[in-house]
Amino acid sequence: MSVAEVEVLVVGAGQAGVAMSEHLSARGIPHLVVERHRIAERWRTGRWDSLVANGPAWHDRFPGLEFDVDPDAFASKDQVADYFTAYAEKIAAPIRCGVRVTAVHRNVARPGFRVETSDGPIDARFVVAATGPFQRPVIPTVVPDDAGLLQLHSSSYRNPQQLPAGGVLVVGAGSSGVQIADELRRSGRSVHLAVGPHDRPPRSYRGRDFCWWLGVLGKWDAAAPPLGAEHVTIAVSGARGGHTVDFRALAADGITLVGRARAFDDGVMRFAPDLGENIANGDANYLSLLDEADAHVARNGLDLPEEPEARVLGPEPEAVTNPILELDLEAAGITSIVWATGFAADYSWLHFDAFDERGRPVQQRGVSTEPGIYFLGLPWQSRRGSSFIWGVWHDAKYLADQIEIQRSYLAYRDPETSPEALPDDAVVLTGGAS
Repeated sequence: MSVAEVEVLVVGAGQAGVAMSEHLSARGIPHLVVERHRIAERWRTGRWDSLVANGPAWHDRFPGLEFDVDPDAFASKDQVADYFTAYAEKIAAPIRCGVRVTAVHRNVARPGFRVETSDGPIDARFVVAATGPFQRPVIPTVVPDDAGLLQLHSSSYRNPQQLPAGGVLVVGAGSSGVQIADELRRSGRSVHLAVGPHDRPPRSYRGRDFCWWLGVLGKWDAAAPPLGAEHVTIAVSGARGGHTVDFRALAADGITLVGRARAFDDGVMRFAPDLGENIANGDANYLSLLDEADAHVARNGLDLPEEPEARVLGPEPEAVTNPILELDLEAAGITSIVWATGFAADYSWLHFDAFDERGRPVQQRGVSTEPGIYFLGLPWQSRRGSSFIWGVWHDAKYLADQIEIQRSYLAYRDPETSPEALPDDAVVLTGGAS
């Protein structure tokens, strides 16, 4: 069987893989991007129907191309997928779709890696895992499968019509959980929302989107989450034109708030008594950002309209003053649970001792402890902004620099005048856009 060879193999053609290809091409580094589905497939089919980007189009994009929507609008999931497809075509990214990577091993007695794929083996000097953080949906083992409820992860939720008649318990109050709960309630469903620790930034303040405020306040460049906030989600929404997530307003609209779901027994779900604390901490996060924004305006003499009403918080919901700690789901009419509880990494196809006990890459800014292996698209990879589209682009630039540096060392050891012989059955890949 013939073996193809390429300098850099990028696995995944979502936003991370497309960004990586652009920076590698800019440095003249031969590479190939392989994708098991279509470009940006998770945006198309791995999200619910009404999903939009959580940042405005002027912000959540790569520098080389604007969205074909109003700059202040929030692009739909299909518009985001189309954007990356168009971007890949614009930069002539060498992408091969329909190729699944099954294993990566280090070569024996020669540089590089053997990559096993559904399209045959590939030898690569460098491998970039650009598969992102949303790999394996996490559903806590709280409610057994035989409990008589439909249980699905937020990545499998599409629309209210998908669920059986009855009420819904949504677990998780980050962006996904809040938007799904709001959509279900607006469809006429009875909805309970389990709220855990969260940050709650204003969607906009004094005429500027929160993405702008995080930029001018230097918060996108924070290198690590605050101590104790590693697992705190961000409750922000671009849905319905964008609005500040307000749990008081959600309660006023008919959503029943509860604390973190922590146990289930004989049809009864038990919740932690932390709802009030979680909402209070979210409010404190919200108000502190307003304080910093006001200080920035005053310090720089900016002509931005005051917005005192933004500081007015409504009354505490009944669910806070009289928290629900136990709920008989059948008696409450709940027939479905949507788990908006995040994802875990799945790098089982990388056969190296380069992961911690939870399966997360041991890396620094995407550079693995396994030489020649790189990761792209990780949360907090280099900064807070790494999880956003523009942040991935900048992280890819850094990794391309690191690969270029390593190539310079290899060129010195293995001069072009005396190139290392390829295996007799090697076929050099030149790529080609899909």
